Amino acid sequence: MSGEIWALLSAAAWAVDSILVRKGTVFSNASTAAFISFLVSVLFLVPFIFAQFPAEKIFHSANLYFVASGVIQPAMVRVLFYMGIIRLGVSRAGPLRGTAPLFTMALAFFVLSERPGPFVYAGAILTVLGTWLVSYRRTGEAEWRTVDILFPLGAALLASVSQNIRKLGLLTMDEPLIASTVSSATSFLCLLVSLGVSGKLGSLKFRGGCLPYYGSAALFALVGQLFTFHALHAGEVSAVGPTINKTPVFTIAFTAMFLRGEEKITRLAVIGSIMLVAGIAVITGR
Repeated sequence: MSGEIWALLSAAAWAVDSILVRKGTVFSNASTAAFISFLVSVLFLVPFIFAQFPAEKIFHSANLYFVASGVIQPAMVRVLFYMGIIRLGVSRAGPLRGTAPLFTMALAFFVLSERPGPFVYAGAILTVLGTWLVSYRRTGEAEWRTVDILFPLGAALLASVSQNIRKLGLLTMDEPLIASTVSSATSFLCLLVSLGVSGKLGSLKFRGGCLPYYGSAALFALVGQLFTFHALHAGEVSAVGPTINKTPVFTIAFTAMFLRGEEKITRLAVIGSIMLVAGIAVITGR
């Protein structure tokens, strides 16, 4: 199967994860959602790779790329994104999370002195306008602060860095399943250490109402993570990235279907999401 197909399946899985997390946060919080998500991944993947792969592959030095990636994504990225979902709602946080390629372009501009052509700048303008429309305050919605937009945007920025680290690792170590396991296990340890050092282990709230949603979301996150690594393994980052970032299209559609009573989807939000996806497509398809 091509990298683009894997990426499309990944985008759909991440959108379902977002919806389920949004439903579960009525009963709990973002740290608990991330904890359950990482725990499920580790419980499924770690025993499997030890049963299927020799020790020299599991402890290969190339896996340090995936340790580095795991510190960033899903550890910080998923927590930031879940915070965005809680504070802004899925229909706003999802599209903003999809702006990662814009940050990739900006990093290349300042760090690598790349000077893209006019189509890329046009794509950047579309993405910025789309971000503005998605972030526009809607009448009758719950109150939120402008600073809350930084949660999904921060997730997008860190994701753009992480995807390149992952690709470097996959070029050295051709095992996407091991890569996904190492990243997930690293993220889980990072979350535990972070909560322990900050004294916030008590903030984890495993209330009965959240468990069906967070547990189901964790399974979709696991599938999305595996599909993402398969996509990066099968295709180039420049081709696979835009498809993974079509998650906003699925997010808006699923929000309209499953969160109709909880989130209001306006025409501006739909237009903004389309502009975001179009802008990212122009940037990465030049």
